Amino acid sequence: MKKLFVLSLIAVFFSLNVLAQVKDTIIKKPVAIPKEYVAQIDVVYTKVMNWEGRADLYLSLNAVKPTPILINIHGGGWKSGVKETQGGFNSFFKAGFAVANMEYRLSGQATAPAAIEDTRCMLIYLIKNAKALNIDPNKIIIMGGSAGGHLALMGGLLANDHRFDTNCPGVENVKVAAIIDKYGIMDVWDWTYGPEHKSSSPKLWLGDKANDDAFIKSVSPISYVTKNSPPIFVVHGDADPTVPYQQSVDLYKKLQELGVKSQFMTVEGGLHGKFDKEKNNEINAAILEFIAGLDSFK
Repeated sequence: MKKLFVLSLIAVFFSLNVLAQVKDTIIKKPVAIPKEYVAQIDVVYTKVMNWEGRADLYLSLNAVKPTPILINIHGGGWKSGVKETQGGFNSFFKAGFAVANMEYRLSGQATAPAAIEDTRCMLIYLIKNAKALNIDPNKIIIMGGSAGGHLALMGGLLANDHRFDTNCPGVENVKVAAIIDKYGIMDVWDWTYGPEHKSSSPKLWLGDKANDDAFIKSVSPISYVTKNSPPIFVVHGDADPTVPYQQSVDLYKKLQELGVKSQFMTVEGGLHGKFDKEKNNEINAAILEFIAGLDSFK
């Protein structure tokens, strides 16, 4: 028993050390912060054993009323990626948004549903601290790309289903104003075993639950779509070689059938993200127009 405990400690230390080395070698994207904003870097939004979930918060200093806030979630197949690679928040700053750019446990640190738990904790942290941060809990937008798109969908679609809130209980009115899903995974089983599956990422993330159909369904956003789901903006390249374009087609079809306010933007010939600057500007403009049309933003 003692030997197993020591081995587990060594494994945790190794994973944290590897992550630290990765962070030292990544190409960071500097975030251009407007002069009327303040950055709070590496804010701890949750703790799980010896792991600390951190987020970079960009807040408006002189806002006379609570501001809307965007939660941004990086991709990487749940197995790689760090928040420091994220940028491109200028259009949201100009629209008066605060931003929470978060990290989460990767599959090498903890398998599913850990990343979902962390996403929910980020959302709940903002709700709990809304007054201190001067943000409007009724105007939280959650956005991500690829695996981050999956987590954004899960974080928002779960609403007051608390099954993954074990690490951050106590908030009943959990909701988002909208979800922005950029080429995310909506059906984990299909991405793991479907006819177009091409990635080893989902099995790594699912771990010992990789053959548990009920569990896989429970971590798939499509399972939680109802007529009461929050508005969802979807963008996907129709030549995506990583996450099948059909995933977003099927999601949008279900949203439309249930009458959920939604918009689907197809990037013709688009691969897995990495769209050019002009296309990204077009996407950001469409997202902000979609948000501006929401009842909570009128």
